[in-house]
Amino acid sequence: MTEQTYSPGLEGVIAGESALSRIDVEINRLILRGYDLVELTESTRYEEVAYLLLYGDLPTVAELDAFNGELRAQRDLPGPVVDLLRAAPSDAHPMDLVRTAVSALAFFDAETRDNSHDANVRKAMRLMARIPTAIAHGHRFAQGLEPVAPDAGLDQAANLLYMLRGEEPPGYEVEAMNVSLILYAEHGYNASAFTGRVVASTLADLYGAVTAAVAALHGPLHGGANEAAMEMLLEVG
Repeated sequence: MTEQTYSPGLEGVIAGESALSRIDVEINRLILRGYDLVELTESTRYEEVAYLLLYGDLPTVAELDAFNGELRAQRDLPGPVVDLLRAAPSDAHPMDLVRTAVSALAFFDAETRDNSHDANVRKAMRLMARIPTAIAHGHRFAQGLEPVAPDAGLDQAANLLYMLRGEEPPGYEVEAMNVSLILYAEHGYNASAFTGRVVASTLADLYGAVTAAVAALHGPLHGGANEAAMEMLLEVG
């Protein structure tokens, strides 16, 4: 009889396989679909990396133009989702607002219950387009301000900063945001990504999986740790 062992945190347990990323232990680098992540931050935009993860390779110029056009056309939120964010308490945590917005967006997507691969790719693109808008709208409502409509002339990084402030951001901030988005684009098997995988494995819809993943990310032992670190840095000056 095989001896059963307990592995806290699933240490040493192979939970699945992924074609998206791997760690090259010899050079201590994360590899996304065959590309060095650090090199991607130096030579690509976030949209190119998103295309790489969704479709398997970096886009041609024509493919990137079509991809950008589709993303930018999907940025607006349905009116009831905007109203929901407006009605939230001003002290609601931003992660709670994102979690609620993602869940509510499922009501307004005709493909919510379609779990085919192509439908899930389209839904992933819609979420990529709309989550930044939800973040910015929630932030501005909390400040007692009206939301700023997305700018179809700006890429994902610049548009997020623009919607937060209502003015076009300086180039160095856009570059910093672009690198940040690329670095966070693929998370393998950390707690929030693993949560999303577990929910998706039940054949729940993509909105449910992402809602659960956002809830896991909020925890102080995961993404919430970044918030605590920032509070400490602000405190010490």
